[in-house]
Formats: sequence, structure tokens, C-alpha cells
Amino acid sequence: MKQLVLIFCCLLVRVAGAQPPVTQPSPDTEQQIENITENNADEETDDDSYLQSLSEFSRNPINLNAADAPTLEELRMLTPIQIDNFITYRSLLGKFLSIYEIQAIPGWDLATIQKIRPYIMVNQDVNLFNAIGSRLKNGENVLFIRSTQVLEKSKGYKLDSSQATNFYYGSPQRLFVRYKYNFKNLLQYGVVAEKDPGEQLFKGTQKQGFDFYSVHFFIRNAGKIKALALGDFTVNLGQGLTQWMSQAFRKGPDITTIKRQAAVLRPYNSAGEINFHRGLGITVGKNNWEATLFGSYKKIDANFVLADTSLLEAEDIVTSLQTSGYHRTRSEVEDKGVQSQIAFGGNVKYRFRSGLQVGVNAIQYKFKTALQKAPDPYNLFSLTGKSFGNYSVDYGYTYKNIHFFGEAATNNKKKLAFIQGMLLSVAGNVDVSLLYRNISPGYQSLYTSAFTENTFPTNEKGLFAGISIKPAMGWRVDAYADMYKFPWLRYRVDAPTTGKEYMFQLTYQPNKIFSIYSRLRSENKPINYNPAGLTLNPVIAQPRQNWRTQLSVKLNSIFTFRSRVEMVWFDKRGAAAENGFTIFTDLLYNPMMKPLSGNIRLQYFETNGYNSRVYAYENDVLYGYSIPVFYDKGYRYYININYDVNKRISIWAKWAQTIYTDKTLIGSGLDEIEGNHKTEVKLQLRYKF
Repeated sequence: MKQLVLIFCCLLVRVAGAQPPVTQPSPDTEQQIENITENNADEETDDDSYLQSLSEFSRNPINLNAADAPTLEELRMLTPIQIDNFITYRSLLGKFLSIYEIQAIPGWDLATIQKIRPYIMVNQDVNLFNAIGSRLKNGENVLFIRSTQVLEKSKGYKLDSSQATNFYYGSPQRLFVRYKYNFKNLLQYGVVAEKDPGEQLFKGTQKQGFDFYSVHFFIRNAGKIKALALGDFTVNLGQGLTQWMSQAFRKGPDITTIKRQAAVLRPYNSAGEINFHRGLGITVGKNNWEATLFGSYKKIDANFVLADTSLLEAEDIVTSLQTSGYHRTRSEVEDKGVQSQIAFGGNVKYRFRSGLQVGVNAIQYKFKTALQKAPDPYNLFSLTGKSFGNYSVDYGYTYKNIHFFGEAATNNKKKLAFIQGMLLSVAGNVDVSLLYRNISPGYQSLYTSAFTENTFPTNEKGLFAGISIKPAMGWRVDAYADMYKFPWLRYRVDAPTTGKEYMFQLTYQPNKIFSIYSRLRSENKPINYNPAGLTLNPVIAQPRQNWRTQLSVKLNSIFTFRSRVEMVWFDKRGAAAENGFTIFTDLLYNPMMKPLSGNIRLQYFETNGYNSRVYAYENDVLYGYSIPVFYDKGYRYYININYDVNKRISIWAKWAQTIYTDKTLIGSGLDEIEGNHKTEVKLQLRYKF
């Protein structure tokens, strides 16, 4: 029977054999990253953990004959139903004889297989245990050095330090160094050092060298120890109500990614200075049980206010926690590390034979200085005091073609938060997703990222519904609707409000050569709008519509052509009406087995203002990416080059320039640049040994 299944699979659409190493994310991943970072103020994000993970899986593919559900979840490309079907198929028919056999797994369509193919393999040897000594000496050492700089000097570098009270202390270069040792994703350790633009290096306020250092040591699957973390690591619990530090996908065309999936403990070796713990974490497991404990101590940036000496019982307070990671000016340096944070918690998880999985989660925080935000009405329910905690129960259960999941949480003030989701595979070509959330305004948390409209899970009720249909070979229709309500006030919204968002995307990809998608997205989220300067801020709906079409054509084995057109309409019939437009063209050069590769982009944009801004994912150096925001009128171009000197040494370079046709000043404050153009240069070296 097994041989007949294999023969039948090989007669179906052939899955490519050998795969080249993956250096850039897939188009689907690019869209997800765009959705994650669209609301970020920075063009770049410091968290490259997901791209690192994909690259590691590309070099050390997952052995399907040994893979468990948590390992497959790490790819973030498979639904819980697909993973459950995989486990069931392997348990019934035994080990895989060939990679082509995956085409027989129910729910694993051609698009899914093509997406995950670079990261999987079939090997009859399923012994994953390696002695620690072997892991420590048979791995790969990699050193990264990256330098980034805006060539034009901004105001912060031009001010006279003898006359100005606020200016940039350091040089305009951003420097990043990372050393990492990795053995087949089973053991890794490394060091990260980073300096942001404007920060000093080995002098002044940074006599210790770089502004930020990170060290980690991480072991996976060493007997009963499923994970052991020393140094810096991330913690991911439940559905993100209690804790979620890793990158998490938000609303997007792939409606099946609404469930949070990741290992509880993961190593941290990115340059972000916020979303990680520093200490010790361990996960142990036996049979169907799994338990995690962790503890952390670190100093964090905060706005520190001395006690009012005129008051007898006054004490020092922290009005806010800083998350930028910048230490360029006197005020930013004064805020560095003034708050001490202790965190400890854990998770206990049990998998029943029926497929039901239940977890109990808890985390507790203690601060040196009490938190006390400004007495604005929207801060009524904000975190206060020196200690607080979050506690929850989460579950996941697959019944035939339906997967249920959810999390119920509370905090030390007994405020509640609830998420309940469902993934339904109606047929081989139809998937449906539903998610309901109800989160009290009084529910507050740190380092969380649930599937919510708000950045953090608080003050929100909502219902999300999505559908994905594959009506014919190569065609896909994705759509979702999200209705939500904010019961209390928010920043720049002085009243309880409701909002809604809709998305419809049509994709046509008949083969690996040609693909095109067209997407319409509409959002209506009320905000303060008070151009007349009234005493009370009126809260009005300002709808935003977005239409995008992107085409990709593989011209031959070497060149790929890609182009996008996008239009934005903000408050189309209102007093604040704005329009936005952009078009770009990419040419990608990626020959097989050649040392030189690269890509170029030419882009034009025109908007009436910031509200009609547009975003665009940009190719970059390895593990790097940016999603610049474009508004006003101008052009942008960039060129990326990658040259492999030999098997050990690789070099990347990027030159990018934005030219504005309607202004002579770029940016604001200390980042203001005189002129109409901004030029960025990035160089990166990788050395393997």
C-alpha cells in the first residue's frame, strides 16, 4: 500500500528536488511583514528573528520523519489542521519514503508544498540526540558585520554642543555585529553588539563600547530537556494575552494565520532592546506533559521623575517605559536603564490522547520604581505600581476538519481578557477562520501581541471572519471582515468608538513563472479631528481605502520582473480628504551557482499628506528589510548587490535614495535634513568558519 501511494504521488505535480538556500522571504511572507511593520515609526525593524529562523531551516531542513507538531509550527506556514493531518498520516502509514509523498497528505495542496519545500527533507535516520560535546564542536560559526548610514547630515549632528542643550552625541553610523554558533538548530550561542545612529562608541556616554549588547546560549531536544535558555531569550504563551515576544502576524491575506504558534522559549539574538528576557529559562517534557519555568532581571529605559520634596510621603516615580532604544541626546541618555525589572513565570502544558491540548500560564513583574502615568482620561486603566501579574489558561483542539483554540486571562486586578478562535477546512479548496476577542480596558500587560486591532491587548471587543477559496488551479480568493469596539478612550481618541475593516484579494498564480494579485482594503476607525481648535475634541470617522495590484514574472532562470501599483483614499468625502499613489518596478538578478546577485527598484509616489501615506517592502541585505513610509511627492530608487567571494565570505551592499520634488526640508526636529534628497548606504560582511 505504501509503495502504491508513493507511485501515485510521483505521478502528480512534481515537487522540485534540490532547493537553493533561501536568502529572501517569499511574497506571502513579505506581505505579512508589511502588515506587522506598517504602524511602526521606523523604516527598519530590529527584530529579524523570523528571517533568521527561515534561513536556519533552509540550511538545516526539518526531517519529516522526526518532526513533531511544535517544530512544524515554527515555520508559521502550516495551519493546525494541516499539521494534525500530517501527524495522522505518518502514524498510520509509517515513515516517509520520499519527499514526493507529502502530496498525499490531506489538506496539503500544491501551493502549501511549494511554500514549505525549501525547509523540509526526508531522512530515514530519526535519531536527533547528539552528545553536548558533539554539538559544541561540529556546528557552524558565522560572523556578521553591518554598517548603515544616511549620508546627509541632519540637524542633530550640526548643532553646536556648547550652545545647544539637545543634540546627537555620536556619529551618524549604525553599527551591528553578530557572532552566532549553530548546530542543526539543536544548540546555538552568540553575541550581538549594536550602536544606533547618533550614539557614541567607546567614548563619552558609551565608554564600554557599543550601546547595546546581547548574549545567549540555547539548547533544544536534549533528552527530557526540550529547551534550555541562558542569557537573552523570548517567551511566548497562549494566544498572546499573557506574553508574546516573538514577531506575530497580524491581519492579512492569509486568513489562516490568526492563531499564535511558537515555542514557549526561543533564543534571542536580534538588535531590538525591548522584547526579550535576560536570565534563565528551561522547558522539560515527558510523555504528554511539558513544563516551562523562567526568571529574568534587566534594566530598562524609562522617564524618571524625582519625588516632590514638599510632600511628606512622596516617592520617585516612572511616568512611562521607553521603547525606542535610542541614547543619542542628553535626555535619552538620562533615561537609559533607570528602571529595574524582575520577571518570572512559567507554563504547564498537557496533550490528551483525544488531541486536546491545555496550558496554564503565569508571569509576574516587579519594578524598582513605581509606574504612574500622566492623569489623562485615556490612562485611567494603565499599569501602575511596582508589581503586577498576568495569568491565563489556553487550549487547542482539532476535531476532524475543525480546529478550536483560545485563551482566557486575568491580571492582578482581576480584569478579564478572552480570545476564542476557530479554523475550519470546509473542503480541500475552502478555508474559514473566525476569532472573537473581549478584553477589558482594565486588563493590562507587558510584552504581549495578541490578534487585536490595538497594538497591545486591552480595551477591545471584536469579531474577525475570514475565508480563503481556491476555485480553480492557480486561482485564490481571500477575504476578511473585522468589526471591533473600544469601550474606553484611547490616545488621540477622546470617546468610546467602533471600527471596521474589510479586505478582498484575488490572486492568480498558474505556475512558478507568473503571479499577480489585486487587493482592496477598507478601514473606518474614528479619531480626534479638531482643526477649528474647539475646547472638546470631536471624534469622527475618517475612512481609509487602499487598492493594490502587484505583478511578478520570472523572465528566465536569471531575471525576475516585479511591479506594484497602489492607491489610497483617506476620508474621501470628508473635510480631511487626501489621496495617495505609488508605482514601482523591480528587476531581480539571481543566477544559480553564480557568486553575484542583486536587484534594483525604481519608484514614484505622490500623496496629499501623511494620512494618505503608502508603504512598500524593500529587498535588503541578508536578514535585513525595511518598509519605508512615503508621503508628499517624489522618487525613490535603490540597488542591492550580493557577492560571494568564496564559501566563507559574502558581501552585501545597498544604495538607496529618496528625492522629493515638492519640499526643501525632510523630517522634523533633530532628524531634519536640509535639501530635497535623502541617501542611505548599507554594507554587510558575513564570514563563516
